[in-house]
Amino acid sequence: MADTGYFHLHLVSDATGETLITVARAAAAQYANVSPVEHLYPMVRSKKQLDHVLAEITESPGLVLYTLLEEDLIQLLEEKCRELGLPCMSVLGPILRLFQSYLGAETIHRVGAQHVLNAEYFQRIDALNFSMMHDDGQHPEGLEEADVVLIGVSRTSKTPTSIYLANRGVKTGNVPLVPGVPLAPQVEQLARPLVVGLFASPERIVQIRENRLLGLKAHRDDDQYIDKASVAEEVQFSRRLCSRHNWPMIDVTRRSIEETAAAVMRLLTDRRRAPGI
Repeated sequence: MADTGYFHLHLVSDATGETLITVARAAAAQYANVSPVEHLYPMVRSKKQLDHVLAEITESPGLVLYTLLEEDLIQLLEEKCRELGLPCMSVLGPILRLFQSYLGAETIHRVGAQHVLNAEYFQRIDALNFSMMHDDGQHPEGLEEADVVLIGVSRTSKTPTSIYLANRGVKTGNVPLVPGVPLAPQVEQLARPLVVGLFASPERIVQIRENRLLGLKAHRDDDQYIDKASVAEEVQFSRRLCSRHNWPMIDVTRRSIEETAAAVMRLLTDRRRAPGI
């Protein structure tokens, strides 16, 4: 495996497989020299479906992770992996046993229970709809209904951070700061939402903008968009604007989308805990 630089990773789920993907990628990210070739098998709920999975595992042996609740299917999968000499592990099993030992109660063994259509689910859908409607400065008149409003110059990850937060049920809008274009007065007057400024180093922003232009095979008549001095002035303007309004700022230069969203969530939690909020 070390010679090839990759390994086969089989993810077997009786639901959507989202849990498996998240756990597997978090673990695989710790190994810089090898990359997983993912084989995802969602909605595996019958022996016939599992037979197809076992054939794939036999053809491309590798690490096997699963989230199955049907004991017959688990037994078949684990027996096949023992026969092939492959590591096989239930991702939820150890956690469920820990819960059971602490709570003293059996699990309900309900497939896909984490995806139940409850109030939290519909809150997330509502938040996603809101974030798409209020992306990139659209409909500023409705931003007062947001939980969070992100502002920043181009290429500071406002949109992906907004979508990530929305998937956590946080209604998020984002507003770009464009040179020569005044900020919508509705944004400066916001009272209910937490307004957060995102900024990065000029070098990082220029690098991302250049890569984006190359990827789009685009051409701009003015070079200010990727001129370091011009970008540095954009960043300074955004920081002065945030300071004037006492809006918190997050440096996203070396942060992933997940880390930026976590920082925003901490700010939101602190704000909600503050007296009078």
